[in-house]
Amino acid sequence: MTTIQTRTEDTGTPGAAAGTPDTAAGGDDVTAEAGAAHPHGGPHGYSAQKNEHLKRLRRIEGQIRGLQRMVDEDVYCIDILTQVSAGTKALQSFALSLLEEHLRHCVAAAAEQGGAELDGKVAEATAAISRLLRT
Repeated sequence: MTTIQTRTEDTGTPGAAAGTPDTAAGGDDVTAEAGAAHPHGGPHGYSAQKNEHLKRLRRIEGQIRGLQRMVDEDVYCIDILTQVSAGTKALQSFALSLLEEHLRHCVAAAAEQGGAELDGKVAEATAAISRLLRT
């Protein structure tokens, strides 16, 4: 099993694993969506909950590090798979929380403007949902 390493330099893609391309499953380029090159300025929909999100992500990071320890300690494979499932569910839950905040904040603001702005936000949210469903 490959050890997960986190980049320490500022790459514009927080949390990107070293040696991984900035693409989602299926080859979609997600570099712009990662934040730095994204054309949308803050505050983002998640800004009010930023500390809670960071706390939640640190817990998920701990789960993943726990998986590494389990493999290192030759834990029974089914027990590791159980923990993989828990980590996956935690990430999915986090993603749904972010999606809800995006819909409430960004898409709702675009709905007030209407027209092309709304169409763009709906298309963006639809693409994000599609990526989540592929996982």
